[in-house]
Amino acid sequence: MKGDWVEIVIDSGDGIRTFEVAATRAGRRVEISSRRGGVIEVSEVTRTGTPVRTAQFMASRVLALVEHPAGSPEPDED
Repeated sequence: MKGDWVEIVIDSGDGIRTFEVAATRAGRRVEISSRRGGVIEVSEVTRTGTPVRTAQFMASRVLALVEHPAGSPEPDED
């Protein structure tokens, strides 16, 4: 659903990095899957299941994976 987004925090070796994948249009959603070989895949997909964009991360580097459903407040940035 438009407004859904996933926040991914990874250890990049020289610090932590944060990535976001969001459902940008009506009818799209964000799906998370764990692939063989230790890969986590986060995709924005259409109603028919066609991936629009995909981000892949090594599972051993992922520190946090946070799902934010539509309608939830975004965290305050200081």
